Amino acid sequence: MVKCQTSVERTVRRQAITLLSALFLLFFVQIISAAEKDAEQPVVAKRPQPVQTDSRRPLTAEELAANAKESVVSVTFAGRDGQQAGLGTGFVIGADGLVATNLHVIGEARPISVQFLNGKKYDVKEVYATDRQMDLAVLKIDAQALKPLPLAKPDSLKQGAEVIVLGNPQGLRYSVVKGVNSGSREIDGKPMIQLAIPIEPGNSGGPVLDSQGRVQGIVTLKSAVTRNLGYAVNISALKTLLEKPNPVPINRWLTIGTLDERIWKPLFGSRWRQRAGRIMVDGFGAGLGSRSLCVSQEALPELPYEIAVEVKLDEESGAAGLIFYSDENTKHYGFYPSNKNLRISRFDGPDVYLWRVLEEKKSNAYREGEWNQLKVRLEADRILCFVNDEQVFEIKDQRYTEGKVGLAKFRNTVASFKGFQVAPEIAPYRPSKETAQKIIDLTADLRVDRPPLEALIEQVVKDTNQNRAQQALQERARLLKKQAERLQELAQSIHERATREELKQQFAGKKEADIDLLSAALLVARLDNSEVQLKAYLSQVAGMVNEVQKSLPPKAAPQVKLEGLNQYLFRETGFHGSRTNYYSRSNSYINETIEDREGLPITLAVLYMEMGRRLGLDIEGVGLPGHFVVRVNSTDEKGQLIDVFEGGKTLSDEAARVIILSANGGRVDEEFLKAQPKKEIIKRMLRNLLNLARDSEDVKSMLRYVETMIAIDEELLQERWLRAVLRYQTGRITEAMVDADYLLEKSPEGFDLRRIQEFRTYLETVKQPD
Repeated sequence: MVKCQTSVERTVRRQAITLLSALFLLFFVQIISAAEKDAEQPVVAKRPQPVQTDSRRPLTAEELAANAKESVVSVTFAGRDGQQAGLGTGFVIGADGLVATNLHVIGEARPISVQFLNGKKYDVKEVYATDRQMDLAVLKIDAQALKPLPLAKPDSLKQGAEVIVLGNPQGLRYSVVKGVNSGSREIDGKPMIQLAIPIEPGNSGGPVLDSQGRVQGIVTLKSAVTRNLGYAVNISALKTLLEKPNPVPINRWLTIGTLDERIWKPLFGSRWRQRAGRIMVDGFGAGLGSRSLCVSQEALPELPYEIAVEVKLDEESGAAGLIFYSDENTKHYGFYPSNKNLRISRFDGPDVYLWRVLEEKKSNAYREGEWNQLKVRLEADRILCFVNDEQVFEIKDQRYTEGKVGLAKFRNTVASFKGFQVAPEIAPYRPSKETAQKIIDLTADLRVDRPPLEALIEQVVKDTNQNRAQQALQERARLLKKQAERLQELAQSIHERATREELKQQFAGKKEADIDLLSAALLVARLDNSEVQLKAYLSQVAGMVNEVQKSLPPKAAPQVKLEGLNQYLFRETGFHGSRTNYYSRSNSYINETIEDREGLPITLAVLYMEMGRRLGLDIEGVGLPGHFVVRVNSTDEKGQLIDVFEGGKTLSDEAARVIILSANGGRVDEEFLKAQPKKEIIKRMLRNLLNLARDSEDVKSMLRYVETMIAIDEELLQERWLRAVLRYQTGRITEAMVDADYLLEKSPEGFDLRRIQEFRTYLETVKQPD
């Protein structure tokens, strides 16, 4: 009886301390997040909207189609060969030439055109507005007196209401299909209308019309489960986009995702582009075997040297890999996977008679469907080819002994490349045998032996009741799944630790002027995405700065440089503040801000500051509560505040004080107008991510961001207390005790040391013996 009482008391106590720790967590995150979230959304003048129609009798599908047909267009973009490469739908929303569609319909870096039912075709002159997260785009064509479709009031479509969709399914232009609104859904944070309608390729971007001919949504995707179900973006997202457009002239649109011409030279067609540090290619090439090349323009070392790249094929029937000794035309060697084999070939010209496969074979080291590293070592008298560190070929062919290196793909292959490098010697791709064995020893209890399956079956059937054996095996499978998850968690923790150490070194012992804020911000993004490659993004930003410099006169004055920077970022390339999904984590990653040209005030400001610094401008960050701006000190108007989120608009000191007043409980604190050190800017970026993780109750991510903040600033005591609670919640009891002990020893003012001591005592009761 006493034992039962003790057990109950212990359970109640454990529940109480768990609740207490959760309250601590909420309380302290709220404290450190106060005045930190870049959540200020500006009030802007709205673009006149299409006239709304008056309520009237429901129209038939025939009447709706007849009324709308003049306003619905087919949208196409061209491939590198000038031929049509994609087909979707759009519809007129402005009499002066504005057409709405999906972003995925227009692709990237491609010429776009729209065609009306009467056959009139227009080239798109400007991409007026885009939103990647909502998959929306608004195009501008040179046309007047068009017939816009009226836009409905948001959320005015009732469940079960009949709708029609107009589009170009499977290339069948100007088709009409009837269905119903089966409900409103939120998919990946986006407001969507669920449609009981068959959606096919070509419908994307088409209008969803209610019974009065008003646009309620824009078709964006079909269900992966059933044919007669699709989804449309709610019209509210399009209206938000129109309130705050980000116009990009078509000549600048054609540069999105393109490779830096100083580094790469694509040949023979196909579509080569870059994103997230990867180079991707698709489409047929114009060379032999539909060959397409991407030749590196960087200087090469003296022989011997090595080249390497990681490659992944969408289909193993494809072929893509390395080239070397290239004349930047049709002559070169190639080493690549092809139809699940590995092949080294020599190309002596443009036709099949001048193509020779030197060797071809399978390799057990090649992992189908995964990333594989191809490496070639070029020596004076031989060529060595490796896949994942295993030598595959040794070739003595000496037809070519000099030339460029690069990438290639054949046929209709879709492939991705990452980690391209050239060096006298490239480090091994896989861990050494010693390292691998050490990991095996450290995780010995997680090992999975795999004798032949038939032998296992015979042994189990012979020695065990089959039903119980099946149950035991299922239990074992669950255990192994948990062990695999543990190994993944270990690998992620090692990645996080390495990134934190690298970020810490960005600040260690450096003067403020010597800190590379862009590299530090990229490392913050790499915490969550191990494939973020600093070199690729630093090179991309250097290319952007070079474009600005080319537009400036020699010895340009600071004010001219600033105007050139604003012109390039906001009026030519369309960088803008996020509008429809402000709290997406993507907006906090500067690599995605660079790629999508959209972000938070702080990510846009970091890019602006770093581009300005490379142009010779003195620009510093100013952390207003709830909004981040910059101050320019090197122009005629020294100390001018600029709101990068608002397209580079100037901000008076008085307007900045109004922001402080409204976000700071009616008090103006001049400290908010001072420049923030770069370390504080990075901590603020991490706090933004911490707040987002808290909102989604993602404790592991919260811990990741807090750990990183403390790594670069060990004096963060509130964050250390938060880390103690997070470590407890994720089962890292010993580490939580270390943080509690640290705080008890420091005894900082403003902390409830009694609660910390209670927490520390409780940790002793739940700590498992080593």
